[in-house]
Amino acid sequence: MPRESGGIAVLLTRILERILPAKWIKRYELFIYSAGIEFLAIEYLIISILLSIIFAAVVLILSNTFYALVTLVAVFVGMAFAYPYWRVSKRIEEMEKHLPDAFFYLASSLRAGISFSEALEDLTTAKFGALTDEFKRVVGEIRKGRSTVEALKVMAVRNRKSPVVYRSLMIIIEALERGAPMSDVLVYVANDVREILRIKQERKASTGMQMMFFIITSGFVGPAIIGTVGKLMGIMVQGPAKAQIPTVLNILLGFVVIQAIVSGLGIGVIREGKFSAGIKYGIMLAIMGALVFQGMKYVNLSF
Repeated sequence: MPRESGGIAVLLTRILERILPAKWIKRYELFIYSAGIEFLAIEYLIISILLSIIFAAVVLILSNTFYALVTLVAVFVGMAFAYPYWRVSKRIEEMEKHLPDAFFYLASSLRAGISFSEALEDLTTAKFGALTDEFKRVVGEIRKGRSTVEALKVMAVRNRKSPVVYRSLMIIIEALERGAPMSDVLVYVANDVREILRIKQERKASTGMQMMFFIITSGFVGPAIIGTVGKLMGIMVQGPAKAQIPTVLNILLGFVVIQAIVSGLGIGVIREGKFSAGIKYGIMLAIMGALVFQGMKYVNLSF
């Protein structure tokens, strides 16, 4: 049995390696590596495919083919892309939050008279969450023989999803290469990052009402109204046309999900200035809208 399982895994690996471009696999591997997922790209894709097939099979037993296909796609997209993206987002948010304090910590260590490499080692004992883990990797690479600049460059590339972290590290790398006074540079960069984070926080606070409007309309009110319309159609339509009601309901459900995803992308643009930031809101609203729409089927409408 273990040989059969290993054979299936090898077969799936070969199929994916032949279908997917090598460049895309490398990018995806960097993506899941940034999320802290300790798998190769192909391995994680195989896990996502197998899980989606298992969940789809369960739904197929309990429901119909349409919902099984939806489950197949949803679980695969969720596992392969949404979950790593969520982990990257949370990791970046935590790193950006602690970045100014970490740079101030480094600056104070340098002013105490120790070298930059020693200051980095000292930083790994501090509690800065995901940022501490990143600097532990940097110190580990330095111990293996890589230069400090190269190790920091690798860290910058690893966290390229965050413009704040990437730009800050590149400034520090340039200062190291030019022999600038590092304690002063670190303080300057820390203050700059703190100001950027303050502006981001103010933007989120000022767009709270717009976000609530999108959530209420696309996540609750809109799906509830459309679900009520579908319920009324099922009650009022009689004869041969009644056979088309399930198809119409599936179309309405698709509309609810698409509207929710578009609204989520809109929230991302309003709050953070980029569409990619709205993916998490779109997924949340799509799930919320679909649940409300389906829930309206169980509401009793009497006249």
